[in-house]
Amino acid sequence: MATNTLPAQQPPNIILILADDLGYEVLPAYGNREHDTPALDRMAAGGMVFENAHAMPLCTPSRVQLMTGKYNFRNYIGFGLLDPNEKTMAHWLKEQGYATCVVGKWQLYGNARQQALAGGKVGSLPEEAGFDAYRLWQVRDRGSRYKDPLLETNGSGLEKFDGRYGPDLFVEYLESFVEQRVAQPFFAYFPMALTHDPFEPYPGSPEFASYDPEDPVNDPRYFPGMVSYMDKLVGQIVDKVAELGLAENTLILFVGDNGTDRNVVTNFKGQELRGNKGYTNDLGTHVPMVAYWPGTVAAGSRNKNLIDLTDFLPSLLEATGQEPDELPGSLDGISFFSQLTQPAYSGPVREWVFCHYAPNWGNFPPRTFVHDTDWKYYANGEIYDLRNDLLETQPLDFTDLDASGKKTVRKFRKVLKQMR
Repeated sequence: MATNTLPAQQPPNIILILADDLGYEVLPAYGNREHDTPALDRMAAGGMVFENAHAMPLCTPSRVQLMTGKYNFRNYIGFGLLDPNEKTMAHWLKEQGYATCVVGKWQLYGNARQQALAGGKVGSLPEEAGFDAYRLWQVRDRGSRYKDPLLETNGSGLEKFDGRYGPDLFVEYLESFVEQRVAQPFFAYFPMALTHDPFEPYPGSPEFASYDPEDPVNDPRYFPGMVSYMDKLVGQIVDKVAELGLAENTLILFVGDNGTDRNVVTNFKGQELRGNKGYTNDLGTHVPMVAYWPGTVAAGSRNKNLIDLTDFLPSLLEATGQEPDELPGSLDGISFFSQLTQPAYSGPVREWVFCHYAPNWGNFPPRTFVHDTDWKYYANGEIYDLRNDLLETQPLDFTDLDASGKKTVRKFRKVLKQMR
């Protein structure tokens, strides 16, 4: 096993894994007994599980928010697009001396239809977004993301990998990047293709060898296996970091980008829960989040504080050594870094999550709202008591609320007014 000879003062390496279409209810770390995720279970047992992390309801709004640390009304220009004028987490970390890499699903430059829907605007290529190294699906060309994938790699361009599995190729590239950066702090961002549809055979399933992605299937019966395969790849990354002797100097974060696909029904704590990707109740926004950093993040810890995707960028900057009062004022997020490193942390935490959701895609209606763990208030006046109606089946009138509820809703109205 390699020995970590890095100087003690070097800031931590950072690996950020973003699962695609994975709500919290899918993972055993949150009480699911239907899926098999030993690697994520190991991360949860050895790190911190966040119980109230929330994303946008759809992938591009989430990715833009995550990468820029800003609410969508400030910089979301269209589905499948990242404004090339925006400064991303990769730009920020490069300024701190980090080598940067992204592997997985890009989908931020836009195809002809997406660019037309955005009034002719064009998104960002990975180099423009601050990434020096990359292997990505759907930069400009779509193809398959799973079997026989069509991927673009810096230095070698676009290539179809016949007989291979896209998620394997992403992890192979990420591992190679990490191996070559042992002496320099690195930031590796892995927006996964898994567990997004199409739900299809994966390596190890009986049908994989004969499966032809040119004649695709999309069957939710493959979803559990895709979850397990996702977990296997996460485990490979964790093991590679340990093998290189970097575990105690590497922060690994795992989070979902939105709720589970609506074609997936999960048995969770005695309920059958249908995924609600694209919509704004808890099953559309509540995502898993695990932080793993041996020797720094307390093993087996659970965190009940609210987390929003805008919080990641300031947290990563604080991880590099920036003081909280030095963080950019242009960011909307609140750093959770001290919550990772201080078991008895009692400083500022997020009091509410704000969401301005204008997906500009599909038939998903735009919605704006504010919520905490007890109450939710929409800009159109809808109010929900999340303690008793988490899935928002019964809107309440303001006059029905107790004193605490009225106080909270008044606060949320001020938040919405401030955002406008």
